[in-house]
Amino acid sequence: MIVLASNSPRRRQLLALGNWKFTVAVSDVDETQQAGESPRDYVLRLAQAKALAVAEKAQPETIIIGSDTAVVDGDSILGKPKDSQDAARMLNQLRGHTHQVFTGVSFYRVSDGKMLTELCITDVPMRAYSEDEISAYVQTGDPLDKAGAYAIQHPDFQPVESMRGCYASVMGLPMCHVVRTLNALDVLPLADVPAACQNLLGYECPVSGAILRSELKGNE
Repeated sequence: MIVLASNSPRRRQLLALGNWKFTVAVSDVDETQQAGESPRDYVLRLAQAKALAVAEKAQPETIIIGSDTAVVDGDSILGKPKDSQDAARMLNQLRGHTHQVFTGVSFYRVSDGKMLTELCITDVPMRAYSEDEISAYVQTGDPLDKAGAYAIQHPDFQPVESMRGCYASVMGLPMCHVVRTLNALDVLPLADVPAACQNLLGYECPVSGAILRSELKGNE
């Protein structure tokens, strides 16, 4: 049994690509960044905390997956915008240059307390969208529940110029990392996850094979 410790519809959609049976348990975790905490340490700490937060109610045979994603521009972690004005500010900040998305994923096996963690770092080059495009996108309300105030997969706004890393990680769950780690826990996928992921996203991934072969660890 797999439990996804997240209420994100995007993570549910991605995890379903493996045809595993899984349930969802929402974890209540304080996501405040600690003083001096790096983006890497931040997402890994929260991913572990989310997995452990639902462990008390899980069955012994359960593997819990916790995940956290942060949009990082320079030294700043951009969380969810407070309001429409804050969303526009973030989109202006990210426009026309490359930032990074850090996604941490933790896998907690309840039976023996084993915890494995994965980190995926993806460069995200944003296009030089216009002020009018920002305004129109903000008015849809879509940016308000997104870290960094954007969804990479939004069909109209399409904020990203090009991608050479893990697209699924920017959506919240790097699926080749998930497959690799579940394999280490003797849980095999019941589908061709890389093919299903690329088909869903309409994206020819240049790094999936290297990730599955463990040639790429944390920085894709």
